[in-house]
Amino acid sequence: MRKYLIAATLVVVFAGPAFAEQFFVAFDPASHKCSMMHSQPAAPMKSMGTFKTEAEASKAMAGMKECQG
Repeated sequence: MRKYLIAATLVVVFAGPAFAEQFFVAFDPASHKCSMMHSQPAAPMKSMGTFKTEAEASKAMAGMKECQG
């Protein structure tokens, strides 16, 4: 029983970060377009927000005036 508990704990520890995925919405001033990415946007892109799910990020992009071009 103990080894099953240890194995379950290890699975949770290693799989946990996969569930903590974040989505970033970034605006590129050169092309005047927004994009969704998994990492923090680098310069010259402007971060428009961080979201927990892809659906939240997509919905937020639809409501941003900068992303409507």
